[in-house]
Amino acid sequence: MNAQKKKMMVLLIIILTILSVSPASAATTLTDDVGTTITITSPPQRIVSLSPSNTEILFALGLGDRVVGVTEYCNYPAEALEKPTVGGYSTVSIEKVIAIKPDLILASYGNGEDLVENLCSLGYTVVALNPETLDQVIHDIRLVGKTTGADENATVLADGLQERIDTVEARVAGVQERPSVAHVIWNDPIFVSGSGTIQDELIRTAGGTNAFSGVEGWKNIGIEDFIQANPDVLIVNAGTGMGGGEDAIAQFFINEPRFSRVSAIRDNRVCIIDSDVVDRSGPRIVDALEIISLAIHPSRFANDTQVVTTLPGVQGHGFGTLVAILACAGGVLIIMRRNR
Repeated sequence: MNAQKKKMMVLLIIILTILSVSPASAATTLTDDVGTTITITSPPQRIVSLSPSNTEILFALGLGDRVVGVTEYCNYPAEALEKPTVGGYSTVSIEKVIAIKPDLILASYGNGEDLVENLCSLGYTVVALNPETLDQVIHDIRLVGKTTGADENATVLADGLQERIDTVEARVAGVQERPSVAHVIWNDPIFVSGSGTIQDELIRTAGGTNAFSGVEGWKNIGIEDFIQANPDVLIVNAGTGMGGGEDAIAQFFINEPRFSRVSAIRDNRVCIIDSDVVDRSGPRIVDALEIISLAIHPSRFANDTQVVTTLPGVQGHGFGTLVAILACAGGVLIIMRRNR
């Protein structure tokens, strides 16, 4: 009987030990993109996203039902438009954030240090993201997965995106010619993506050279500077700012007489890309890479494309759907995509 009691006592001690260490073992400690160490004690259920790219990551990980607040610019996917807004990208209302009662705030470096510090001082769990390269986008997807307990979904998404990046790199590997490419954000004045930008990395990864590599960051240039750069391929944002959807910027370059001898205009190599796709450091940045790679090296993807004449929204999940929109003579738009 004493032996049986001892066994029961040992079993009870083991159970109590397991129970006592379970909360600690469930805690997750991580470091965000600004170097802050955060401990997550349980998967958050009420998440506020303070940037469009953060919102796209959350929905891509299947966490849309946990998102309770977004910014006014969070327009993708469509479900994000149904979420309560807490202000603009750099004009977040702390009062609105407090009213939502989040247990995780997914911030962005662009929100400003003061805002992040204020939210932290109020006791909120804040994870700040600042991906500036393709590798960092992949890293941040895994980081959000770890933060939210969606590790498996994050692994699937990150691995899939990396595979698509690897595919592009493999197809342009060994190319002898690396055309000069200009990425234009806006036309009045002309704003281009220079060195140190993620768009510069997209151009190089896609097998091109940045026509404005001598420019650091995003800068405005003069008309004569653009003519002198003489890019072989022109990538232009679609629409007005974050909204996208219009080709006014492309039409400016196509119809401006002073640009008629610029190689990209003369040879009809103008690629229109949704600004939301190419300017946000989220999962769709790989769509942008595929679009740009096809615009630069169409022959490398000749077996993957066909010309169609409709104009669906810009969204390419691998070369299975829309890959590129090319502007040709007379402003005719051609869409190239792969059959599967």
